Amino acid sequence: MSYFGNIPQAPADSILKLSVMSKADPSSSKVDLGVGAYRDDSGKPWVLPAVREASKRLAADPAFNHEYLPVGGLPALTDGAQALIFGNSMSIQEKRVYTIQTISGTGANMVGAVFLKQFKSPENAAVYISKPTWGNHRSIFQTAGHEVREYRYCNYETLGLDIDGLLADLRAAPKGQIVVLHACAHNPTGIDPTPEQWQQIADAMEEREHFPFFDCAYQGFATGDVDRDAYAIRLFESRGFELLVAESFAKNMGLYGERTGCLHAVVKDKSQLPMVSSQLNRLSRATISTASAYGAKVAGMVLGDSELHREWVDNMTEMSSRIKTMRDALRDRLVALGTPGSWDHVANQIGMFSFTGLSKAQVEALREQYHMYLTEDGRISVAGLNSGNIDYVAKAIDDVVRNVK
Repeated sequence: MSYFGNIPQAPADSILKLSVMSKADPSSSKVDLGVGAYRDDSGKPWVLPAVREASKRLAADPAFNHEYLPVGGLPALTDGAQALIFGNSMSIQEKRVYTIQTISGTGANMVGAVFLKQFKSPENAAVYISKPTWGNHRSIFQTAGHEVREYRYCNYETLGLDIDGLLADLRAAPKGQIVVLHACAHNPTGIDPTPEQWQQIADAMEEREHFPFFDCAYQGFATGDVDRDAYAIRLFESRGFELLVAESFAKNMGLYGERTGCLHAVVKDKSQLPMVSSQLNRLSRATISTASAYGAKVAGMVLGDSELHREWVDNMTEMSSRIKTMRDALRDRLVALGTPGSWDHVANQIGMFSFTGLSKAQVEALREQYHMYLTEDGRISVAGLNSGNIDYVAKAIDDVVRNVK
């Protein structure tokens, strides 16, 4: 009998499966709208000029090496990431924040999930994720041993925020639950609360004594404004919440394969910080020993050098502007074609993704007839659109909306 004979087949990751299918398609007209990575108007990966310059400087530095980083990570990265997320907040001034470097945002979510499993109060607190959410959230928190529940988020009729359902679910949940919140550019919907709605969410969270766990994968990429994209986190911090923030530099610096990220913990009393930091360091040491160095050195240099930082902000503005241009272009073309339904939501949503409202059958038809690859729930990566394929995509969507139900 094999020791491994009773292991069932794990379900395929839908996003990774889509990528494999797209790469295997030889059609010259194929359009990959599933990949969660920025592409320029030629459909190519883009190395941000600020990142390219930082890489050149590192390569030219005679002191550059490949030594291990400290368990907590590279200080140039962790200090810069703290300032980026929290600004000049009271928690920073009072030294109530600990930041540990992680394997991008996924690693930050997992370290936070394991940490909360060991120390959450009440011990039976569940983790609430938005419906829908990033496909990996459920897997991460379940793998860490949490019960995972959902709160309403998307209004599937208007393709806007279901703020009433969201608030009702937060208030109906038992006290002291863990609530995962997307800081900006909600994945997969692109639907973000307004500042007023964030205030309402904070009110409900405070009433029910819930613990906020922010996932921040698009700061600066969402709107081109790092402060605007950090609004929700800074709001909760200013209101005295203790919280965790998972931060990724994959999207906003284009460091996808370098796996560069951080986990931030905000505590009420700085006397608690040594205990919290020691446990986070222990968990990280047990799983990855120390985080990756190269991406951290690049990101740390960009965050810490005033010239590179300014250039990086300009780079993010360029990316977010192109995304916005493509949103408007798709909406305008669908309106011009007379495609049934309203398409304003495509232009109004924020960030890399758009929740189109296309049905599973329509998505399948787009793949089979037009070699277009998007997720079954109708989410598209707007970064996959460009001036060379926007008309083709719009006409394909128009066709399936009219003819496939």
